[in-house]
This record gives sequence, C-alpha cells and structure tokens, in this order.
Amino acid sequence: MSVSRIRTSVTVTGHTQMVGLLGWPVEHTISPAMHNAAFAALGMDWCYVPFAVPPARLKEALRGVSALGLRGMNATVPHKQALVHLVDELSPEARAIGAVNTLLMGDKIRGHNTDASGFLRALSEAHMSEADTALILGAGGAARAVGYALLSRGTRLVILNRTGERATALASDLRKALPGPQVDASVLRPETLAACAPRVDLIVNTTIVGMSPQAGECPWPSEVAYPGSVPLFDLIYTPRETRLMALARQSGARAANGLGMLVHQGAEAFRLWTGTEPPVDAMREACQDALEEG
Repeated sequence: MSVSRIRTSVTVTGHTQMVGLLGWPVEHTISPAMHNAAFAALGMDWCYVPFAVPPARLKEALRGVSALGLRGMNATVPHKQALVHLVDELSPEARAIGAVNTLLMGDKIRGHNTDASGFLRALSEAHMSEADTALILGAGGAARAVGYALLSRGTRLVILNRTGERATALASDLRKALPGPQVDASVLRPETLAACAPRVDLIVNTTIVGMSPQAGECPWPSEVAYPGSVPLFDLIYTPRETRLMALARQSGARAANGLGMLVHQGAEAFRLWTGTEPPVDAMREACQDALEEG
C-alpha cells in the first residue's frame, strides 16, 4: 500500500493540530494529500485543510485563522504578495522575494517563503545546480523566488517576459535584494530568445503556459530552436511532461518538472510548523498518487 493511502480518513479531535492552505481557487491543490500523508507517516495528530479565500477577504480570513488557533498556513495564488503587507513579521527571504507562501501562527503572524529553498533542493536533485547563467521565462511570483534563489548562489540571470515592464521591474527588485551578479531583462520575443538562449547554462520556465488544462501550449516560440543540451527546469507538474520539456529532451537536454520543488517547499513548511524533520519520500509518493488519481 502506498504511503499516501495510509490515512484514508482523518479523525479530528479536540487535540488535533490544524494547518492549511489559503488560495483562490484551491480545488486543484494536492498539498492536503502531501501533508496529511506526512502526518500519517509520523503518527502525528495533525490535519491539513484547504480554504478557498477570495482576495477581498484575505485580511479577514487571516484574523480568523489566528483566532481559531491554527498552527500555520500555506498560501498560494493569488495571495502570496498581498500577505507581505498583512503579517506581523517577515523572514529575510520573504522580505527580499516580496512574497509569502508559509505562515507561522502564534503571538505574532510570521511570514516565510520556502519556495526559494525548495527550488534549490529540487534543482540539486535534478543535477542542475551548476549554472553560471540562467534564463528565466516569466516575471511573476514564482520567478521572484527562483531569481532570488539563483542569485543567492551567484548565478547571473536573464529574465524574459511577455510584458517587458514586469521583467524590468523584477530585475530591479532582485538587484536591490542581492546586489552582485548581473541581472538582465527584456521582452519574451523570438529574436530576444534566439539571441540569449545559446549563452545560458540553465533554463527555468516559471510561466503557467503548458499547464493543464492547456497542456498543448508552449512558451517557447516554434521558430526558435531549443539550444542543444541546455538543461530545463519547468515549474509545471501537471502534466508531468510539458511540451517544453519534450522539446528540450528532443534537443538532447535534461528536463525536470516542478514536482520536486512542490515537495521540498512543503517539507520546509512542515519543519517550520512542527519542528520535526519531514518524511520527504512519503510526501513525494502522496503527490504522485494524487496526480495519478486526479
């Protein structure tokens, strides 16, 4: 029996410690399967529940979470950046990235960001850590975490986004957060991609182009050849292999999806909430099972 199926039902009592997820929507999330499997594997009386919270009610929901005594929360789209202005304290990573994905509740609400460390752990697992220059596709919240993580390792960045102003703004924010390595930004066009892609050592797709249910789409223009063996890390994990990943493999490159990042950012949140080392293998298996069943 798979680890993720150990807990087929959750018994909640007055002793159960509660954590959860704030998002809008949350129907697609597999985080409850991941965390509840982790609690089951360690025999912990904890439970993880998703909460669908519209953006206009986020501040109100945060007060409710605190009043109800939940131990912590995750946050996903579209709440990560808004929470920066709603928590009592920010971790250095959350402040630098400008986004919160994990809340630690107590006398004060502390905002953390585990996306950056989760990305680096997943990148290491995929044997893609050694990169002098990386190309980031996209300039949203995920790109902020990825950019911060790579800059912290001394990697130079090129950021390409459909809207050039957002790419430029992100590059400026990252330079302020971590002065040192070079950060360039431009519009994602065939000509700019063709010019910079052959000069990088790693490509990271942080856009949602190619994610289910639009799995047939690809952020890489058809008229631009993929640059040979340059490895690709695609943050999308549904489907498991995107069109961009298939394109990279056809060119002789290694390609990894975002499941490892999901697992490792969740594992770091687990550590913050519980003070316990997470069962990462159980969490990964739970995610894989959830994706197969979904």
